[in-house]
Amino acid sequence: MKHKDHYNDDYIFSFSQKIHSVMPDFDDKAFCYALTGRLDDKELFARLDCIVDAMQENMTDDYSKNIRAFFDMLGPELEKPEGMLNLGWWLWPVGRYVERHGNEDWALSLSFLKELTKRFTGEYAVRPLLQKHPKEVMDELIKWTSDKNVHVRRLASEGVRIRLPWSQKLYVALDEFERYTTILTNLKDDPEKFVQKSVGNNLNDLYKDAPKKADFIIAQWEKSGNSKAQDWIIRHGRRNQK
Repeated sequence: MKHKDHYNDDYIFSFSQKIHSVMPDFDDKAFCYALTGRLDDKELFARLDCIVDAMQENMTDDYSKNIRAFFDMLGPELEKPEGMLNLGWWLWPVGRYVERHGNEDWALSLSFLKELTKRFTGEYAVRPLLQKHPKEVMDELIKWTSDKNVHVRRLASEGVRIRLPWSQKLYVALDEFERYTTILTNLKDDPEKFVQKSVGNNLNDLYKDAPKKADFIIAQWEKSGNSKAQDWIIRHGRRNQK
């Protein structure tokens, strides 16, 4: 099944019930009426945006109130590093809502994304927060690099990638290079391949825009020894270098 095909009429009804369970004032009937039979001809992100439009039409305008309600809708955490697209896909419209409006209460949004990423991913929704509040958000991401949850650690890396797929370029890695370096350095020996791949992809992105900065980070790492994780990350980061 393609990702877009998850977001069909059955999903709309189920999702409306989930929202209504944590938000009694949510007009689930109007939400379903606005979307039923109207998504089949649309691609993934068009479907997501239609769903978020309908969410906004039928929820309160109080963003912070809505987010506090969504905390109660998240459900159990993923048990393994993999699985967010297989198991957590139903939460993508919530992440898309935060992506649109997160800076209305960026600190609350960031705390919500820490929980969301344990079930789905916050890598897209965190980027507008990084654009508006780069220092404060990156300081929090630095703390996340030592979190016991693998998904939180991965988000600390994945969210700051320059060239994240399906997203606009983000240059906070260059603008806040010291903080960015700290994030990657804290994760260079992470035992989980899920995190290692993200750090390697960060370096690969960096090589395309600022190769000397990528070489600088690796040189700093190599001064303090190496590990299997670090060696793999460097190879992955340099995979397109001649």
